[in-house]
Amino acid sequence: MASAAEQLASNLNFSAFAKAEELKKRIWFTLGALLVYRLGTYIPLPGINPDAFAQAFNQAQSGIIGMFNMFSGGAVQRMAIFALGIMPYISASIIMQLMTTVVPSLEQLKKDGEQGRKVINQYTRYGTVILAAFQAYGIAVGLEGAASVVTDPGWFFRGSTVLTLVGGTMFLMWLGEQITSRGIGNGISLIIFAGIVAGLPVALVNVLELGRQGSLSTLLILGVLILAVVVIALIVFMERAQRRLLIQYPKRQMGNRMFEGNTSFLPLKLNTAGVIPPIFASSLLLVPATIGGFSQGSGNEWLTYITAALGHGQPLFMVAYAAMIVFFCFFYTAIVFNPSDTADNLKKHGGFIPGIRPGERTAQYIDYVLTRITVVGAIYITVVCLLPEFLISATGVPFYFGGTSLLIVVSVTMDTVSQIQGHLLAHQYEGLVKKAKLSGRRR
Repeated sequence: MASAAEQLASNLNFSAFAKAEELKKRIWFTLGALLVYRLGTYIPLPGINPDAFAQAFNQAQSGIIGMFNMFSGGAVQRMAIFALGIMPYISASIIMQLMTTVVPSLEQLKKDGEQGRKVINQYTRYGTVILAAFQAYGIAVGLEGAASVVTDPGWFFRGSTVLTLVGGTMFLMWLGEQITSRGIGNGISLIIFAGIVAGLPVALVNVLELGRQGSLSTLLILGVLILAVVVIALIVFMERAQRRLLIQYPKRQMGNRMFEGNTSFLPLKLNTAGVIPPIFASSLLLVPATIGGFSQGSGNEWLTYITAALGHGQPLFMVAYAAMIVFFCFFYTAIVFNPSDTADNLKKHGGFIPGIRPGERTAQYIDYVLTRITVVGAIYITVVCLLPEFLISATGVPFYFGGTSLLIVVSVTMDTVSQIQGHLLAHQYEGLVKKAKLSGRRR
């Protein structure tokens, strides 16, 4: 079986891709859906003065608004109908994951299989509408508070803004689900990926223009590009890294047949929390900068001091960012992976870790191993996220990609490529099965 799989993998080339009609349809559907998303980021909200908003945005883009603008592909900067992006849905999904560990009824739904998952997804959609409505109303009030941004302030503007922005978020949520079911890759992740990558060409042109003007040396730009390649290779290596726990299953007798015991592995990812810790950490740290940006000239000296201390490149920002990333790595890992449930499932199916008693001792051992590898994963995420900050403060290079966006782009690319390879393998298997049937009929 292994040699057959290796032979199939070696045959994955452009000729195999050209024959996979179903895969090509999925890729074209995905590209079309992402094109619709990109077009939506250029449709502005009604009742906005673009010039006045651009001036207000430039004053506040150093805060959380700048990060949301990058994730939304520039929709916030243009105040488009997709300005909220897909972030309310992600926030609602994370809240539901947290709730399933606290509320017994939701925890039972999670264990009910496909039917329970559908109910939880429906609750997540309701939560998305609520979060998006609150955020949209806050944006509408904030726009009215800015000078000359709204042409006709009032409840009609607020209502139309809420309906437009909530509708845009719900459309993106639906579009992401369609990409997942009819396209390639995870639709929600691909929408965020498209938003981040959309601004990369402009950022590269700006850096090269600074090099042409002499603001940045050619050697520094080359060094940054080489470092980016090294960091991407590190991310790929660490995201694929696993700690495999050996699982043994005893001999089983079914009827008159005796089945030999077999072995398998329980894979524990080095980075179980994914990109959630840096997203949470950066969002919380950018809130003071955002408030400070909107409160300029108000006379609050303490707010000005906190905003300056938590600015990019400042020591307090570095320390707080690293501490929050480490905290959320452990917190979110504890939420998404339950060693006790894993140990109970192993015990039900007769599996055990050699040298470890099934049940509670197995759960303790899994928790011990998971804690140790989470330490390594937290250090890795912290280094990747802080490295751009150190380089910005030391060299002054205006990096477009931060650690969080780089993690998202590399992770989504790896996941999409693996799904394409899976579809190609399935196509190869179908071809082999058809050939085997034809040869059997001829005989």
